[in-house]
Amino acid sequence: MKVIRPLLPVLWTLLFLVPAAYACAYWIEGVYEVPLESGSFRFERPWAALLLFAPALVLIAHYLQRWSRPRLQVSRGHDLSVLKPGWRVWVAPSVTGMRVAAVMLLAIGLMGPQSIHARDSAEVEGIDIVLVLDMSLSMQADDIEPTRFEATQQVVLDFLSRRPNDRIGAVVFGRDAYTLMPLTTDKDALKNVISEMELGIVDGRGTAIGNAVGTGLNRLRRSEAKSKVIILLTDGDSNAGNVTPDQAAELAATMEVKVFTILMGESEENRVKRGTGLFGQPIFDVGNFPVNPELLERMSERTGAEHFRVGDRQSLERSFHEILDELEKTEMEDAGQVFGELFPAFLWPGLALLLLELLTRVFLLRRWP
Repeated sequence: MKVIRPLLPVLWTLLFLVPAAYACAYWIEGVYEVPLESGSFRFERPWAALLLFAPALVLIAHYLQRWSRPRLQVSRGHDLSVLKPGWRVWVAPSVTGMRVAAVMLLAIGLMGPQSIHARDSAEVEGIDIVLVLDMSLSMQADDIEPTRFEATQQVVLDFLSRRPNDRIGAVVFGRDAYTLMPLTTDKDALKNVISEMELGIVDGRGTAIGNAVGTGLNRLRRSEAKSKVIILLTDGDSNAGNVTPDQAAELAATMEVKVFTILMGESEENRVKRGTGLFGQPIFDVGNFPVNPELLERMSERTGAEHFRVGDRQSLERSFHEILDELEKTEMEDAGQVFGELFPAFLWPGLALLLLELLTRVFLLRRWP
């Protein structure tokens, strides 16, 4: 008996861990319907396995506390030693066993256990799209409310939310063209960048359509998608850059990239916001901005795409929908995986053991001072 008593905390730990392990297995197989086989699990935070040292610390603390208790020396110690220990002596270490088992289960839960499910192949849109956005000063015109530029931002952000399976990049241009973001599936990052754009971040004193389309083609040159598309949104004629729009359209046709063009605005004369007044009211001026719809039509026709001319927000949205309705879809094998969270299967047994420990201390092993 004297040999077994020091091992009681360890034995109680094993006694509680065995049914807890069965409870976890039942929860995983019964509730989550996940087979207990190798390769069907992973841990999202494997570094949390360091917390598995915590149960050993709980046991060490128990033994240190036991050995550090004050002792009384009595003259008839032999008479006390022949007395049989009561049931509380055997039950008292159970609270340590409950705590150790609970800490182990909670540590495994913090490691983020997940089930791995392979996704089946599905028909998804294998489309690579580059948005080419005009940021010349004429985009301040208010014929498309609130302004051409702000309407473009809003419609593009809505468009990105509707295209979860496509890779999309963005190019901005004025007097020259710049890559805003290369092709990406991270729509949140792209939306953040587009929502923070403001006129003036590029030189807006010109409209380099040829350079802009050429930059977009450079983003698509390594693409292996079945459909490769450039959506060009502009409100003016090409008057800057060292690549002509016709040269860019010819290159796009060679690369089998469709260039859909959207001309924003119905007339060449429009009100443009020039600043704000003393009390914050907007000040508008009338500007003349030459357009060249024939050029944009020619670019779209050369690449097998369509040209749109829009005069309001609704027609701008419709143009995007019409473009996407024409694009091909590619059957592709989705190599991704779905991860199901399994931490509740370890969390609830761990919390149940902590609650049982509390009840045992309060009602079964109460101590009176």
